[in-house]
Formats: sequence, C-alpha cells, structure tokens
Amino acid sequence: MSTTTQVRRYAIDPAHTAAHFSVRHLMISKVRGTFGKISGSLELPADSAIPASVAVTIDAASIETREPQRDTHLRSADFLDVENFPELKFTSTAVRPVDAATFEVTGNLEIHGTARPATIKVEVSGQGPDPWGNYRVAYEAAFKISRKDFGLVWNQALEAGGVAVGDEIDITLDVEAVPAA
Repeated sequence: MSTTTQVRRYAIDPAHTAAHFSVRHLMISKVRGTFGKISGSLELPADSAIPASVAVTIDAASIETREPQRDTHLRSADFLDVENFPELKFTSTAVRPVDAATFEVTGNLEIHGTARPATIKVEVSGQGPDPWGNYRVAYEAAFKISRKDFGLVWNQALEAGGVAVGDEIDITLDVEAVPAA
C-alpha cells in the first residue's frame, strides 16, 4: 500500500523577500545591491517546511545599487541586458534534506539568457501563523556565482593592474512565503 503526502502550494511574498548581491569594485571594495521585484512558488509537503520544489523569478530591471548611473549601466547590454533578458530565474530539479532545518536545492539558474546548474544550501529560518490567519514559512540562503559563466563579461582594465568589476558575485536570499491563493 502506498501513501501520498499532501503538498501545499506557497507563493513568495514579495513584500517580505529580498535578493541581495555584492561584487568586487576596483579590486579594493565591494558594491552591494538588491533586486526589488521577486516572485515565485514552493510546493511544501504538509508535514515539512522543506519544499519539494522551488521556482523563483526576479525582474532584472529591478536592480538597485543606490547609484542611478551604475544601475542604468547594469541594466544595459554590457551587463544584464534587461531589454532582451528581462528575468533571472531559478527552477529546482531536486531537493535534498540535510537535516530538519537545512536542505540543498539543485536546479537551473538562468541569468542573461544562459542557464547553468546550481546547488544552493538553504536554511529554514522560521515558520508559523501570522495575525491574518495565514501560515508563513521563511528561508535564508547564501551562495556565489561567476558572472562570466552567464556571459556577463564586460570589464575595464585598471591602470594600476586588475579590473573594475570582479567575477565572483555573492548572493544572499531572504524568502518568506504564504499559501498561494
């Protein structure tokens, strides 16, 4: 006799979700930024906060680094090329629990029209009812990518040596989700 686990569909709450990044600037410091528009869904087994699947979409044009001229450059064909590639996406292909509050999600990360496999370690940061009768679940993740792996190769050589923009991008995600309507 087989048993089936009930799966609940959750939607990412964009008002309580953040995607942050940082990258080396001029070889001496880091520029930090965020993406302001994030959506997506998770499928959660009824008895666990560890999802069975994850899908996330980020509006590439929502990039913000507190410097309008830099943000315009990041949206241009030199970097994200938001006119041709308006979204960054992650779609899971597998989820592997590590323990009761940690899991690894493997999937396809698509940036600038290039999809690459990625495995991201995620922690369940909390869960419980909210004052409006919903049940919320929250997650935290941190990982690194090479921007060159996604065709983001623009750079400028520095007179003193090195380059203007580093290759490695540090990404942190804080995700809160509620039952989908």
